[in-house]
Amino acid sequence: MGNRSVELRIYTAVATIPSGRVATYGQIGMLAGLPRSGRLVGRTLKNLPNDSNLPWHRVINASGRISLPLDSEGFKRQKARLQEEGLIVKGNRISLAQYQWQP
Repeated sequence: MGNRSVELRIYTAVATIPSGRVATYGQIGMLAGLPRSGRLVGRTLKNLPNDSNLPWHRVINASGRISLPLDSEGFKRQKARLQEEGLIVKGNRISLAQYQWQP
């Protein structure tokens, strides 16, 4: 399976996350048919073009946290986008019990 094929599978899975919901990196890996690939999902999303419309901000870690450093621009952008969708973000934490998408 080529890198482009893997990327497309990850992008397709991320694109299905509805507004106001989040999914974990591992969950996206499973949906893309790539079990145990949460780190691969993270690396793939890290390399998205800046002008991408993919809702990358809806992907968080398995602890319900935004993985980016708290003082980074990416963290601020992700937190703001999640809040714009109505999610409550406390520090860097989002309640998976409340907001995790279950396809």
